[in-house]
Amino acid sequence: MNKSMKRRTLYIIGIGMATLLLAVGSTSAQKAERSNIRRGNRFYRNEKYTESEIAYRKSIEVNPRSVEAAYNLGNALYKQKKYPEAAEQYMQIVGRREQLLADNPANGKRLAEVYHNLGNIQMQGKDYAKSVEAYKQSLRLNPKDDETRYNLALAQKLLHNQQQNQQNQQQNQQQQQQQEQQQQQQQNEDKRENKTQQEKQQNEQMSQDNAQQILDAFLQDERDTQEKVKKAQQQQQKRRKTDKQW
Repeated sequence: MNKSMKRRTLYIIGIGMATLLLAVGSTSAQKAERSNIRRGNRFYRNEKYTESEIAYRKSIEVNPRSVEAAYNLGNALYKQKKYPEAAEQYMQIVGRREQLLADNPANGKRLAEVYHNLGNIQMQGKDYAKSVEAYKQSLRLNPKDDETRYNLALAQKLLHNQQQNQQNQQQNQQQQQQQEQQQQQQQNEDKRENKTQQEKQQNEQMSQDNAQQILDAFLQDERDTQEKVKKAQQQQQKRRKTDKQW
């Protein structure tokens, strides 16, 4: 009985120590996370964006699910014009939108800022359709943001111009293709006409040559006939002369 109690006591003590260590470890991790975020914020305020990026990344290493560190890291990357990397951080936050709003409706304002920055990045890359959608999402979460509303209007105008230019380019390409097809058809038709004309000329030449050959043959026959007649007449005259002498 005593041995059983000792074992149970040791087991309880072991669980207590493990719980205490986990609590201490968790507290230590939270402190490290907050410390790195504060350090990053100081660097960011002093416009030392590379240093702030490093600090925020260290915070994320401690807590990969830290929304604050991810958001601040995205901002630091954005300031360095590392737009694809910044967008990646923002998209990670957007992917947790429903959970963040469910946890705390006040997160909507932070999410609105995330969508606003995403819209800026997409407009920077001339992806105006996506930037329009991002600004709309931002305004749904924070309808009072005049800067986002202005950016939305600008993105919509740029999108309209882009679509108009694309439409004009397509029309120009179609017209060019039609012109090229017409030119090709005209060239083919000209080739056929030239070929037909050449064949006609060749046939006419052959007809003329044949006619000349026939005429030459006829004249030759005529000459041959006249020659024969002439020879016959000469022979006949010779015979007549001979008869008189007899």
